[in-house]
Amino acid sequence: MKRHVRFIALICCLLLVFTSLAGCGDNAIEPVVEPAAPTPAEKTVVEPTPTEKPDVEPTPMPETGQPTSPPKNQVDESEIPQYEGYTLLWHDEFNGTSLNTDIWNIEQRRPGWTNNELQEYTMSGDNVFVRDGRLVLKAIKTQKNGKDYYTSGKVNSRKKGFLYGKVVVSAKVPEGQGLWPAIWMMPTNEGYYGNWPRCGEIDIMEVLGNQAHIAYATVHYGEPHAQQQGFKVLTDGTTFADDFHEFSLEWEPGEMRFYVDGELIHKVNDWYTSIGGEEKPYPAPFDRSFFVQMNLAVGGDWPGNPDETTDFSKAEFEIDYVRVYQKPEYDTNVKKPEKKFREPLEDGNLIYNGDFAEAEDLNDDINWKFLLFQGGQGTAEIKDGMMIIKTQNQGTVDYSVQLVQADLPMYKGKEYRISFEARASEVRDMIVCVSAPNVNWIRYFKDTLLTLSTEWQTYTYEFKMTEKDDNYGRLEFNMGNKGSTADIYIRNVRVEFIE
Repeated sequence: MKRHVRFIALICCLLLVFTSLAGCGDNAIEPVVEPAAPTPAEKTVVEPTPTEKPDVEPTPMPETGQPTSPPKNQVDESEIPQYEGYTLLWHDEFNGTSLNTDIWNIEQRRPGWTNNELQEYTMSGDNVFVRDGRLVLKAIKTQKNGKDYYTSGKVNSRKKGFLYGKVVVSAKVPEGQGLWPAIWMMPTNEGYYGNWPRCGEIDIMEVLGNQAHIAYATVHYGEPHAQQQGFKVLTDGTTFADDFHEFSLEWEPGEMRFYVDGELIHKVNDWYTSIGGEEKPYPAPFDRSFFVQMNLAVGGDWPGNPDETTDFSKAEFEIDYVRVYQKPEYDTNVKKPEKKFREPLEDGNLIYNGDFAEAEDLNDDINWKFLLFQGGQGTAEIKDGMMIIKTQNQGTVDYSVQLVQADLPMYKGKEYRISFEARASEVRDMIVCVSAPNVNWIRYFKDTLLTLSTEWQTYTYEFKMTEKDDNYGRLEFNMGNKGSTADIYIRNVRVEFIE
């Protein structure tokens, strides 16, 4: 009898199932029909995160006793500044009580992961936290196995990747030797064109803590590695550690523009990448989805390591907001611009104002430019047909005190002659070279040390250009870190073809 009951019950259940399925058929969702071809606006849709395993796995927030649910921005979008032609794609004002994990991942990295940096990136709430409406990435100095040990914070928005747009970030950097804050972008699928630098990198802001009055913006790409860098120098006695400043990028298919507080500081429209020696169609590699990330590094090849002057109680990189905008569509039919090469003057000189007849502005990017880095202090002046450089502090590297002229046309296979006259107020050394700022700073004419006397002497050098054509060769006179602050006088500078 029990078997008959079970059998009848089974029949009833099957009838109910069939009935429910038949009912669903009346309300079934019609299949979505995709258009035959994308509209221009659809070309800018954010690319999905690739299905392969990313370099950095999304990580949960650390246990800090704070709410685990994503905080709200607590800011009405109508209060967010709008830009003509753009719509707000996403933003974070950091007005919640914890990091919004709908946007951000916290990265974990071991010391020495890249650039010989010293810090361990952790998930600790001591290194990454939200305070008073700001994201704080804090570097901490501790001891491990009897040695100095550093931890810090790094976050990325990989899940918010986008293709083309405007990024606006308000931030305040820390000051101190060895501290290296950065706002930068990497491709969502780094393997598409290959590992760095072939995949491309966009550095919206980098500041070295020992020269916090200079903010750098850089684009990396290519195989071999190439880069183009611009910078903003604060000349009013303040630094980027004194207050919040706005750093922004406008990224379009054929051009990138970098700004500090609304001032254009760098523009790039000529880049490339290649795989196995085959150059990919322009604008590769910057035709793929990228994402924003921010970190505070400690030490490394560029800033050098911390020292006794570094105050880690103040080693905080504060971010007030991150806002990403996008245009409804972008014209992706772009061509790589043709290189324009400087023409020599009537007398064959490739150096403009080489006789120093014009007392030009030495702070702009026209002809001569005087630069100070890494502790260098000094002045430069054109007077009586010569350049006069007075050094107060020689700095820590040879380019700490530097006189340059860029835009020199370098043609593969061409032979060149460099000549100039120079003297010093006391016997001292100086370095001359022709560099390639856009080709990873290689040298077309090698760093050449010369010893200046107190009497005028003529110096002449010849070299052959063996690399690819470059319209941005740069003549450099490097006077830093040479054991002397004696004045230097230079006149009659020439770079010319040897026919």
